[in-house]
This record gives sequence, structure tokens and C-alpha cells, in this order.
Amino acid sequence: MAPTTTGPAPKSGSFTRTTTPPAPALAPPTVIPPALEIWAPDPPTWSQRMIPKGIRSAMADLGLWQEPRPLKPSFHLAQVIEVLTRYGWCQSFDFSPTGRMCIRGAQTFLESTGHVTKIDRGKAVNYLQSQLARQGVNMRFWEWNDLSNNTFWGVEATISAASDMARKNGD
Repeated sequence: MAPTTTGPAPKSGSFTRTTTPPAPALAPPTVIPPALEIWAPDPPTWSQRMIPKGIRSAMADLGLWQEPRPLKPSFHLAQVIEVLTRYGWCQSFDFSPTGRMCIRGAQTFLESTGHVTKIDRGKAVNYLQSQLARQGVNMRFWEWNDLSNNTFWGVEATISAASDMARKNGD
């Protein structure tokens, strides 16, 4: 769309203010994969942590174990928001003593429980870094997370925008 002129006509005739209409908001996905039925998963129990991955895989092949399915980067970023909402958001720690997490901690938690692969987590990080660059932030996302002027709502909005960007690109 072409820019539109707004405001009163200038007296000198040389200054006009032009604005572009806002881009349409992205709609949430119409179909949510079954893997997202539990947006913020429970942490694995101690008994689950004690079972080696090879044995868990064999149990999954026999139908005795349900391994989580890894998510695409856009869904992973949405799941990060849900994990931070459920367990709490913090700064300066990946995992705080009270169980809260920062962005990187939530991603580590989801990767360790099998909800995202290392490759898709890397893609999600790239989308998050791209969104921060759009906002004029030139630091790594975990350093930005720890800035004293950040709030959970700002972090949530940035992650959500990165998720929208990933969804728009088919990830």
C-alpha cells in the first residue's frame, strides 16, 4: 500500500508527515499439533531421569513409553512462552533456586525433555536474534533477557514476534 498523508496541511508547504498503514497481524495457527496438547510439560520425574535414553527408545518401540515429538521453531518459541508462564520468568539464572527460568533455561528444559531438537532450537534462536536486531538490540538474547529494564511482558512480546516470523517463513 502507498503511504498516506496525515495531519493538517503545513503553512510553508514543504513539510508533510507520511505514515504507512500497519501490517496485518498474523493469525495463530489453525491446527495445533497433538504434541502441543501439553504446552508447558511437567519436568521428568526422578525415575524417568534414571532410565537411559537407549532403554527409553526401546520401551517406546514396544509401546511402553511415549517420547515427546520435537516441534518446529515457531511452535517451540510459543512453547517457551508457556513454560515461562507456568514456571515463572527470571533473570541472571538459566534456572533459579525457586524453579523459575530465563529464555535460555526454558529452551534447555524443552530440549532435555525432547520437545525440540538441537537444530530446531538453533533455528528458533536465530529467529529470536533477528527479532532483537529489528528492535535495535545488538546483543545475545540471554544478555538482553538479563537487562534490568526488561519485563516479562516485553520478553513475551519479543518471543511471540519471533514465533510469528518463524511461522511466516514456514518454520
